Amino acid sequence: MSWNIQMCSASEHRAIGLAINDASKAYHGVIPADCWKSPYMSEAELEVEIADGVLFWGVSVRSALVGVMGLQHRDGVDLIRHSYVRRSWQGQGIGCALLAEVERYSKAQILVGTWAQATWAIGFYQANGYRLLDNSKKSVLLEQYWQIPARQARASVVLTKT
Repeated sequence: MSWNIQMCSASEHRAIGLAINDASKAYHGVIPADCWKSPYMSEAELEVEIADGVLFWGVSVRSALVGVMGLQHRDGVDLIRHSYVRRSWQGQGIGCALLAEVERYSKAQILVGTWAQATWAIGFYQANGYRLLDNSKKSVLLEQYWQIPARQARASVVLTKT
């Protein structure tokens, strides 16, 4: 199966949200219950992220967006944000292809934040050359570069490319 990777356009914001909300269902029952909501990311929240500088790349198969990954330049580092592949398309190399594409656009140290209980996400990044940072470093980085609630920060990890 062939797919197309490209930077997402403004006309694809709804499709980005659909991909995020489909893939994020894997978090239900895994992350802390008080951090789970449905939809996982509302259209308004997505628009705030885009307005804050998150650029999205997407993988399309037969004109349908099946995976997305964002990159945000922030204060001398690059953050991978909102990396999701629709559940029915996982395990087919789409995430790896998106990561390689996003990394090509990065000009700085790359940081990734994810839920500590999302072992599949941590494993994905580790298999692609990222390493977990210790808790003290994680806390400093989450406070410095992310705008997330303290509860989410306590339940998260940060990885960086080795």
